[in-house]
Amino acid sequence: MVKKIKKTVFVGVSGGVDSSVSAALLKDQGYNVVGVFIRTWTPDFIECTWRDERRDAMRVCAHLGIPFLECDAEVAYKKGVADYMIEEYKKGRTPNPDVMCNREVKFGVFWDFAKKHGADYIATGHYAVSEENSSSLKAEKKYSFSRVQGTGGREPVPDHSKKNISSRLKKSPDLSKDQSYFLWTLKQEDLEHTLFPIGHLDKKEVRKKALKYKIPVAEKKDSQGVCFLGPLDMKDFLKHYIPTERGDVLNENGEVIGSHDGAVFFTLGERHGFKIFKNEDNNKPLYVILKNIKQNTITVSPRSDLGEGKDVYIRADGKNSVNLININWIIEPEVEKNYKCQIRYHGELLDCKIKSCIGPTCAEIEFTKNILVDSGQSIVIYDGDICLGGGVVR
Repeated sequence: MVKKIKKTVFVGVSGGVDSSVSAALLKDQGYNVVGVFIRTWTPDFIECTWRDERRDAMRVCAHLGIPFLECDAEVAYKKGVADYMIEEYKKGRTPNPDVMCNREVKFGVFWDFAKKHGADYIATGHYAVSEENSSSLKAEKKYSFSRVQGTGGREPVPDHSKKNISSRLKKSPDLSKDQSYFLWTLKQEDLEHTLFPIGHLDKKEVRKKALKYKIPVAEKKDSQGVCFLGPLDMKDFLKHYIPTERGDVLNENGEVIGSHDGAVFFTLGERHGFKIFKNEDNNKPLYVILKNIKQNTITVSPRSDLGEGKDVYIRADGKNSVNLININWIIEPEVEKNYKCQIRYHGELLDCKIKSCIGPTCAEIEFTKNILVDSGQSIVIYDGDICLGGGVVR
């Protein structure tokens, strides 16, 4: 009888409940589990908590009886996440640091580290589901974006030469915790060596399992805020790197009704961070609907002029289509087919279509409603609960 060799999984352990339960579940399933703490960059003006988190991660690994390693991702995080975020805000764009953190660190540096040390897989505590394709899903992709003679650009044409889709990324059943929105940059090859052990569970079940395994951090609060940095006032953070500049707050008639410290610090739909000294709308909440970076002005409008669905804001004079850049398709969508898309984490799912491709990494997305969406934001496309991929608003 041939002895079965155990597969080795490196689990990113943060010292929190989700990653700890992930490690425990994988050990129970018979994997050779190694806990890895990923150390990243923290600016001097933010309270340093990574040592406490590393200590908690070490306690968990000791409790589970698994090896503990440390992966240094400080340079990758500083350059690929923090610096990227700062530079995007300087341009008046609204980036998503958690998306970049996943791409550059958790599925970049961490996977390279794991491969170097002999791992077959990596695992994280994300609330998302990765599953291998069944034979029924191994159909040929119907379209690819290829150059067509005489079109002057790239247009969708039939292509039956695509490789079979081996994996797919799906939303977590616990939609209140689902993190697939942050994972749209993953590729098929990433999913093939990645495990999400708690992706099929809801948070209450994860807490129960933490108590069952007697994990030392079983009752620890969930982490909040920016990936690895924790709770963070984004404007305060950015003001250490971007000079403030007083500017005017305008109403929709172009009248000055207040002031702010810099248009680059604001996101469309935001309602905080500016001062109003003239509000003729009976002190109704005012939302940012326009930014002029060159003039350093923001234009605001009252709630009565906005249709609010969770944190997605709809306006009659908004846009019903946007161009996406830096596209990544986990599963290539079909042109003109109806899909759902998400423009913010926990945002409302909106109806949309892929209209056309503008270049090798660009596409036009059309909505059934006119929406307020800021350049730099991630838009993620879904077919039911399957994440097809996404891109960044131009």
